[in-house]
Amino acid sequence: MSRALVALAERGVRAEVEAKEQLKASYNRFLTENDPARKNEAGKDLIRTIFGKDAIAEDPVL
Repeated sequence: MSRALVALAERGVRAEVEAKEQLKASYNRFLTENDPARKNEAGKDLIRTIFGKDAIAEDPVL
């Protein structure tokens, strides 16, 4: 039982590290992008990284 708890804790720590790395990469991409269209996409990616994949509602009327 304790081995399973240790494995679960390790997995949680790894997931947290990966999430922080993803956030840092998205943030840096947003800050360094100069092209307005690409900066917009980088901003959306940053928002999704912070709030989740469904954080931005798409406009159904195009």
